[in-house]
Parts: sequence; structure tokens; C-alpha cells
Amino acid sequence: MKVTLSALDTCESSFTPLVVLELAQDVKEETKEWLKNRIISKKEDGVRRLLTSGIVIQVFPLHDNEALKKLEDTWYTRFTLKYQPIDHIRGYFGETIALYFGFLEYFTVALIPMAVIGLPYYLFVWEDYDKYVIFASFNLIWSTVILEVWKRGCANMTYRWGTLVMKRQFEEPRPGFHGVLGINPVTGRKEPLYPSYKRQLRIYLVSLPFVCLCLYFSLYVMMIYFDMEAWALSLHEKSGSEWTSVLLYVPSIIYAIVIEIMNRLYRYAAEFLTSWENHRLESAYQNHLILKVLVFNFLNCFASLFYIAFVLRDMKLLRQSLATLLITSQILNQIMESLLPYWLQRKHHVQVKRKVQALKADIDATLYEQVVLEKEMGTYLGTFDDYLELFLQFGYVSLFSCVYPLAAAFAVLNNFTEVNSDALKMCRVLKRPFSEPSANIGVWQLAFETMSVISVVTNCALIGMSPQVNALFPESKLDLVLIVVAVEHALLAFKFILAFAIPDKPRHIQMKLARLEFESLEALKQQQMKLMAENLKEESREGRKEEEEA
Repeated sequence: MKVTLSALDTCESSFTPLVVLELAQDVKEETKEWLKNRIISKKEDGVRRLLTSGIVIQVFPLHDNEALKKLEDTWYTRFTLKYQPIDHIRGYFGETIALYFGFLEYFTVALIPMAVIGLPYYLFVWEDYDKYVIFASFNLIWSTVILEVWKRGCANMTYRWGTLVMKRQFEEPRPGFHGVLGINPVTGRKEPLYPSYKRQLRIYLVSLPFVCLCLYFSLYVMMIYFDMEAWALSLHEKSGSEWTSVLLYVPSIIYAIVIEIMNRLYRYAAEFLTSWENHRLESAYQNHLILKVLVFNFLNCFASLFYIAFVLRDMKLLRQSLATLLITSQILNQIMESLLPYWLQRKHHVQVKRKVQALKADIDATLYEQVVLEKEMGTYLGTFDDYLELFLQFGYVSLFSCVYPLAAAFAVLNNFTEVNSDALKMCRVLKRPFSEPSANIGVWQLAFETMSVISVVTNCALIGMSPQVNALFPESKLDLVLIVVAVEHALLAFKFILAFAIPDKPRHIQMKLARLEFESLEALKQQQMKLMAENLKEESREGRKEEEEA
């Protein structure tokens, strides 16, 4: 695309833009003037309308190179084992991104006890795939406690930032929302209106069948994987060579790569479908997209493990599959999310520098280079993919790590590099996103808690299947099933009691919030009393005036 310098033309050479708007090439001067007036008058809906119509191609804030350099120096350029500068991240990128990095750091630290226990557990009993009862029991407690403790830590951070009791403002319609122009009955504004029943028809008659079809295809691919496993195992049993022993891992590696490809292809389809459903609000769009993606990713990533554990009951194969899926997915994610985009960005940076050096114009070449370079950077699409990766990782650890105790250790190693690669991605690979306030991690808290509930059921079932527990009930398996179900229900009840007993907000924050509410009510009362006194004084003055006139 041809680059013009009109965006940099200004009578003030010291002018530095904070936000860049890229317009389509055929935009008329009248439209530019109208947009300039809307920006000056601080009417943000003008940009939103032009984004919807395609007149404005993209809007993004420029990086502050000085502030960014200071942040990088304290964040990721020096590889040391230390806490992240969460407050500085919040100051530069906003609360939403700071909360993600805070959760990533907390989750990594929370994985360390699992890794410390899992390492010796793996070393001493790795040949016996059935000695996992103790580790599974610890898994049950761990998956519940860490999520409750996180809510308290999150409350501490957001209270310090002033967003804990942030009131939800009225949401503007999404840029992609379309419909017949009409009057919004709530706001009284003129905006597109779209009947709810049409959206529901699209969801239930098109989106839902498509998701079910994708789930069926995922299960079909899974059965092909098991056919490949059976073929590799039969080949190894016939020859028994070293080469065929390595071949046993090939089906799992291929299946892990296929899973990643299917997840990414499905993501694009889910985004298209959710946009086509034409949701008015961004929050509704995100909720429907997250639901679609989570259902598919959960089945696609964990269905084979459930099948191996509870249908085939092959703990050796379960360990092999879990290890291969976890490690392969982590390697692929690091390459696709950070290393490849960073390499492409560096290559593009060299090309931009050559263009700037060849340019003979009376402009600020440094500013020109920054605008052109950041214009071609990838757009940060939010924390969705980042939380999704942690969600799947939490599933691998909490569901089946009792049969592969090294899962937590590999997760810790991955997350140490993830912190730095994500920081590099935010600072050097992607455009700077607009700051968004947040009080918590939103719907992802519910997603992790749901996975925690599933992990209770899964680990109880694995404990019930273990030879040690089965040996206690040699004659009646029905008694074993009833006891396992009873224990599972008791643990779920304990989990919910624990979640209720641990306050989401620490007591000192509850007291401060209560004090703020009391002070605001007192201030309101004083204001009302003052207003009443002024009214009485005014009435008394008018009464005296009437008496004097009489």
C-alpha cells in the first residue's frame, strides 16, 4: 500500500501525534473535515461510524518510546527471577492487560507446589502408572484453593487502581453492528436497530448446528488418531526395535499438531459466525465467541484423554498422550505467537529503515519511521487467546496430571518463557492497544472454576479406578461406585463451602469500601441538609418581603 506523508504535515514541527488514524485512499476532503470537527468536539461516535463504513481503516495509539524503554528495562530485557512490574504495566497498557499478566504470574507461582511434589513423585514411581491416588487427592485441593486466593489478590490490585467498584458505563454499539436506522428507546439516539428474533434464528438454526458438526468432526479425527496408535503399537510389537519404539510417539505428535490447526481454523469460523449473528454490544459478542471456542477447544484437546482414561483404561497411553499434547502445544504456541511474528516484524523494520534513509523530505524521519512501522504491526485482539492458552494448560494439569506429575513442571517452564515472550509481543510486535479498565478477569474466572469442578469429578473417577482402591472392594464393585460418587459429591460440597467461606475481597478492603460508602452517604445527607436550609432561608426571605409589601 502506498504510503503518503499527509498525515505528518503540520505547521508545528514539534507536534507528536498520540493516536494515528489511517483513512482509505479515496476519502473526500469534506469527510476529513467532518471527522476533524467530530474529534475536536470529542464526539467519539464519529470514528466508530467511519470504522463501520470502511472510511477509517484503523485507529491506534502510538508507542511512547521513552516510557516503553523504561518499562522494558524493568520487565523482560534482563532475564531474572523477579516479580513483574504490574503497576507499571497497568500505567502503560491499562488494567485489562495488567490483570492478564498478573494472573499469568500468579498461576505460574501457584503451579510451583504441584511441580515440586510432582518431580520426586514421577522419579520414584514412574514405572507404576497406578500409584496416583495421593497426587490426585492433592490435585483436588489445589485446583480449588488457587482460584479462591486469586480473587482476593485481584481485589487487592483493582482496589489499588481504583477499578474494583467501577460502575459499568452504557456500552456503545459495536463497529460491526448493522441494522435499520431508528431511535434507541433507552438513549433516544439515532442508531441501527436489529430484531432480536432474527439473531436468535441465526444462533439456533446456523451457529449451533455448525458447532455440533465441528464437534463431530473433532471426534472423528480422534478415532483416526487411535487407529494410528494401534498401528504403531502393532508394528512395534512385531519388530521390537529402537526405531519402532520412537515411532510410538509419532501418532501423538501428529495429533497434537492437528489439534492446534483445528483450533485455529475453528477460531476463524467462530469469529465469522459470531460477527454474522450481529450482536449489538461488544460484551455480548465476546460472551458468545468465548462459549463457542471453549466448547470446541475443550472437546478437541481433552476428548482423547477422557477416552483413554475411562474407556480404554490405559494409564501408560494416557501419560504418553498427555505429555505429547502438552509439550507439543506449548512449543507450537511459542513459535506461532511470539517467535514468528517477532522475526517478521524485525524483517519489516529493516525495510522501513531503508525507505526512510532513501527519503529526501523535510520531515521528522524518526516520527515518520515510527508511524509507518507501527501501522504495519499486527493488531492486538485482546486477552482472549492468552487466557485460552492458560485455560487449556490448567485443564491438562488439574484433570490428568496425577498420571503424569511432570505436567506442572513443564507448565512452569513454559510460563516463565511465556511472560517474556508475551511482554516482547506487547512491546515490540503488536500495536499499542487502547487502555481498558477492568475490575477482574471477567468470564474467564467462571471458565477456570468450571474446569476446577470437572477436575474434581475426573480425579475422583481416577482414584476409584486405581488398583489400590479396587483392592479394598474385591467382591462388590457397586459399593465402590457408590462410595466414589458419595466422596465426589462431598468434595464438591466442600469446594462450594470453601468458595463461600473464603471472601472474594480481603477484610481490610471490605472495611475501606464500607467506609467510603458511609462517607459518601454522609456527604449526600449534608448536601441535602444544606439544600433544605437554603430553601427554608429563601422561603423566610420571601415571607418577610411579602409582609413588608403588605
